[in-house]
Amino acid sequence: MASSIGRNGVQVYSSDLVSLHHHSHHYHQQQPVKNTYKEGTKKDGTVDSYWSRPESRIWTAMLLLGTCLLYCARVTMPICAVAMSSHFDWDKKQSGIVLSSFFWGYCLTQIIGGHLSDRIGGEKVLLLSASAWGFITAITPLLTYISSAHLIFMTIARFLMGLLQGVYFPALASLFSQKVRESERAFTCSTVGTGSQFGTLVIGGAGSLLLDWYGWESVFYFSGLLTLLWVYCMCKYLLNDKELIICLEHLAKGLSLSKQTKVPWKQLFKKAPIWAVIVAQLSSSSTFFTLLSWLPTFFKDTFPESKGWVFNVVPWLVAIPTSLFSGFLSDHLINQGYKTITVRKFMQVIGSGVSSIFALCMGQTSSFCKAIVFASVSIGLQTFNHSGISVNVQDLAPSCAGLLFGIGNTGGALLGVVCVYLAGHLIETTGSWVSVFNLVATVNALGLCTFLIFGEARRMDTDSAYIDL
Repeated sequence: MASSIGRNGVQVYSSDLVSLHHHSHHYHQQQPVKNTYKEGTKKDGTVDSYWSRPESRIWTAMLLLGTCLLYCARVTMPICAVAMSSHFDWDKKQSGIVLSSFFWGYCLTQIIGGHLSDRIGGEKVLLLSASAWGFITAITPLLTYISSAHLIFMTIARFLMGLLQGVYFPALASLFSQKVRESERAFTCSTVGTGSQFGTLVIGGAGSLLLDWYGWESVFYFSGLLTLLWVYCMCKYLLNDKELIICLEHLAKGLSLSKQTKVPWKQLFKKAPIWAVIVAQLSSSSTFFTLLSWLPTFFKDTFPESKGWVFNVVPWLVAIPTSLFSGFLSDHLINQGYKTITVRKFMQVIGSGVSSIFALCMGQTSSFCKAIVFASVSIGLQTFNHSGISVNVQDLAPSCAGLLFGIGNTGGALLGVVCVYLAGHLIETTGSWVSVFNLVATVNALGLCTFLIFGEARRMDTDSAYIDL
């Protein structure tokens, strides 16, 4: 969703990570693993449609790879921006138009992507969008030969990329709520979420080499063709022929908000816990976006002699193990008998509260090494949000978690734009980076306090049955 552009031209989209995760509704008419899927039966005689552990491991690994490729495709343009600007004679303003067009497309499909996933299945939405964005990425270099209007074609391609990738994380949230057991969701979501860090590192390394050896076109071919290969493997080995058929009629029904839906929308949005998790998600997403957008500039301005690869790589390397650990710890505590809402709030205190303390420390140090440590710990701890508010969306409304995730993610992106602009204004007026980190801590504190006061973990998407987790 959100992005940051380092001085080395690498753009990182991160606030997606703040809001992926959790729910538990039955989803009928889906059997994700080809020829091996087995449905269990609950005590009340209803069908259990969750993945078995072997199936869950396979899907987790493939979705981790898919998330990695998502970020490879997403960061391809920023990596090639300098070379393309030189090739097409773009100035900074024109380059900014191309790069920012992704964001506007990305905001438009969050909600509809989540709703569509809740209706027809998250895995179908994932594969449809991945096949489309993989194709667009692969043919992007060819668009430059169609016309001399390179800027227009690249802007349109980038906008379409945003539209298609906007559905990915809401679809994941919907899929996990329908197929992953409550006791395994945090670790599954955290593991898949690390694909964003892996993808950023992979395209940063391999993309830079391809750019130097074969030119900017090769980076697009590399990312796009790998994505299409991933889609092929998913379709061939994890889905059966029946599941690959998506009728236009089903798509139309999925896109409509049927009056016969069992979700009590009016009652749902009157519940304080629903708004608490949305507000917390808004604050976490926007502050993560703000911090990462300005972090490269902070290091360059404060430590001019520092190496760009250090502050653009080290925090991401730290975030991978912390994300995995947060998911493992969350599921372990729940399996030990702790209340789900207690675990969610504990994780959020670390993700929004403790991480903000280290963000504040960055503005108080004059040591480059200490600043790197503080930045890495702050970014790493923010991955605990994966097992906090992000999973809580699925606790509260498993039947429509994709839609609610899309609402929060869209709001987080828009609020992130405001916070990034406000941070720049504070730097200009105060001349101090301390004000930026104070802004991050303040917004995080507002969201955290709201969640701690009003947050709950019981189902609220049904009229009568409330399942206390």
